[in-house]
Amino acid sequence: MPIITREFYNRPAIVVARDLLGCHLVHSLDGVRMVGMICETEAYQGEEDQGCHARVGRTQRTAVMYGDPGHAYIYFTYGMHWLLNAVTGPVGMPAAVLIRAINALEGVEMMTVKRPHLAQKRGWLNGPAKLTQALGLNGQLNGHDLCEPDSELTIESGIIIPDEAVSTSARVGLNTVPEPWKSVPWRFLADLEKVSA
Repeated sequence: MPIITREFYNRPAIVVARDLLGCHLVHSLDGVRMVGMICETEAYQGEEDQGCHARVGRTQRTAVMYGDPGHAYIYFTYGMHWLLNAVTGPVGMPAAVLIRAINALEGVEMMTVKRPHLAQKRGWLNGPAKLTQALGLNGQLNGHDLCEPDSELTIESGIIIPDEAVSTSARVGLNTVPEPWKSVPWRFLADLEKVSA
């Protein structure tokens, strides 16, 4: 599958979040390709979005969000989890898409080693911290260019998810975020059972 180009990411996060459904998240580690189809995302758009890290402006943590689109924004949360985002939009306009869930396609054996307790059970990759653990992702790849052909972390084109197989909802875990940002339907989910083979 071809690697997604920078032009794909140079659009509003809400658009990219929808279009990333069906794409393939790839981490090549120790000569093994671990691949998962993206099936859940969330959009975070600009300093005005009170659910977005950029609401506090440019900091050491958020600096990558202000840079070129098509780079990884990986941050540590709750003192235990790494979460993966793809930076979107033009330089200077902080936005990103959180990758929330994948469906394993390749390198499942290595993913199982990295996430042994719940490996391959229902829902074992249906959370942003679950998938980074399974793929062996951490802060060392923060700022990494997702568009480089020889990159160890990329996103490739996959399958087209039709609109009838996509649902939206409020983003997860924004309990203290004020409205309307708490309830905007910027979480996108693909129902793979509705996707034709």
